[in-house]
Amino acid sequence: MSTVPSPGQSPADGPSSARQPTETRPVNSPPSVPAQLLATEHWSLLATRSMTQSEILSRISMFLTLVSATIVSLALIRQVTQFDQRFLTFALVLIGAVFVVGVLTQMRVGSASMEDLAHVIGMSRLRAAYVSLDPAIEQYLVTSAHDDDACLWRTYNHLVGPNAKLRPLASSGAFIMVLNAGLAATFGALVASGRDAAVPVVTAAAVVCAAVFLGASVLLGMRQFKRIRERYVPLFASVQQ
Repeated sequence: MSTVPSPGQSPADGPSSARQPTETRPVNSPPSVPAQLLATEHWSLLATRSMTQSEILSRISMFLTLVSATIVSLALIRQVTQFDQRFLTFALVLIGAVFVVGVLTQMRVGSASMEDLAHVIGMSRLRAAYVSLDPAIEQYLVTSAHDDDACLWRTYNHLVGPNAKLRPLASSGAFIMVLNAGLAATFGALVASGRDAAVPVVTAAAVVCAAVFLGASVLLGMRQFKRIRERYVPLFASVQQ
């Protein structure tokens, strides 16, 4: 028994032909659609960067509060113990705990700096996409639309640029590093005082502990930055590079 083809269907087409997948054609979207997608990603990076900065400020504030509370606690214990062995024991435990918290805070600040650099690179690449959509807007951008080393510094400092050698000294990482070095010096001085060492020995122990901690922190930071710089390959390098 033969089947009658439906209107608009050739006799060669069977019932299974309606189930064949149709070919999809690419739709040319207007320029506003890519711009909206790029802007959404840009705002996502900005929000993530803002949240990271807020977390770092909160951690630094909590750490400074802990250091202040430690100083007040030591002052109160001093009035009771009159700098005897009980005071040294309490001070060693308390300063040691605060120093560990300071090291953890310093590690988080360093990690957040790397995350912030990644966000800056991502936003530089998005600006490169903006410029590719409309080259005329590049003259209005304060930050760079390139992701090489020289142009990334424009995002961090628009006017000074990469030649600001002393700028890292004003960073949060340097601030926490110096504070932790002071805690390391205090801990070393307390250990030397517990052994009834002379004043020059106590001073030398404090200086050595602070110098060792600062040197190790700077060395590890430079090695991490060098490793990232060697592995990083810019996608939108400037012509001057």
